[in-house]
Amino acid sequence: MDLRPTLTVVLLAYGDEPYLVEAAQAVLASTGVDLDVVLVDNGCTSDGVEKVAGLDRLRVLRPAENTGFAGGCNLGAAEATGEFLAFVNSDAIVHPDALARLVEVARRPDVGLASASLRLHDSPEQMNSAGNPVHFSGLSWAGGLGEPATRHSHEEDVPSVTGAACVARREVFEDLGGFCELMFAYCEDAELSLRTWQSGLRCVFVPDAVVLHHYEFARNPLKMYLLERNRLMLVATLYERRTLALIAPALLGLELAMLAVALRQGWARQKLRGWVWLLRHRGEVRARRDLVQAHRSVGDAALAVRLTGDFHPGADSGIAAPGWLRAGSRAYWSVVRRGLGRPRELTGRARAA
Repeated sequence: MDLRPTLTVVLLAYGDEPYLVEAAQAVLASTGVDLDVVLVDNGCTSDGVEKVAGLDRLRVLRPAENTGFAGGCNLGAAEATGEFLAFVNSDAIVHPDALARLVEVARRPDVGLASASLRLHDSPEQMNSAGNPVHFSGLSWAGGLGEPATRHSHEEDVPSVTGAACVARREVFEDLGGFCELMFAYCEDAELSLRTWQSGLRCVFVPDAVVLHHYEFARNPLKMYLLERNRLMLVATLYERRTLALIAPALLGLELAMLAVALRQGWARQKLRGWVWLLRHRGEVRARRDLVQAHRSVGDAALAVRLTGDFHPGADSGIAAPGWLRAGSRAYWSVVRRGLGRPRELTGRARAA
């Protein structure tokens, strides 16, 4: 009798997908779990989907339109049969025991999300992500990028998992409401992770769940539009009103700074487009905020210990901050945290913001 945990792995396909076959075959070769794969074809332009469509334990979903990362993951999760859910990027190659290790951690009752040790595919001894830091302004970046994997050899709590390879109990993912589909793509892993912390569950980095990622950092106007728009949506929906009031001056300063960066780098139109989208969809954003606030069980004082006031996404991001600004941000966040008071749980399952 097979007593291995059951796991459904969700893969997305969009665009050229040069590593899709390799990624799917690696998932199907996983040990220690009884798994199936749901592949959501969001618009693959190569023959990658056709090459894997006939593989055993893999089925393909073809929505009528591109549902984005968030929508695609939720669509795949809705078709899941496993007790656990894994989300694996189509350019991420899991080690045979990686998913089983993530499941071992995710099955603990106090854990909501388990995050892989994401390594650079061409330099497996170097990290791509050891869990992601999240700045109080909503900015997030790959934690430990380029650092030796030996520096991240211990299990630890992290503010945000990496959406490239993570596992949750299916009931937890469903209770959280899945990824925020309004975001479409980018920031959705940080948003889900912070809501996991708000629900009283942990996000945990699992050092021996090794996944190799064909990582390539790219900046383009569309990506910057989504990143900036979604960052502001995260802040607007996640925090209590008191927190928003305390960080408002810093957020205003950051918005002006980001606009200056956008002007210099040529994506100012996309930055403004993000503001316009949020204004036009303020009703949907407000509804999302009401939903998030109604389902939280931990206040912002407790959440704040998971966030950082430092700002160091790296020079490759194009928005690296000078030392004096990083110091100022840390000092500001320290004051805000004191203003939030001592961490305490909220009364009951819901509380109005």
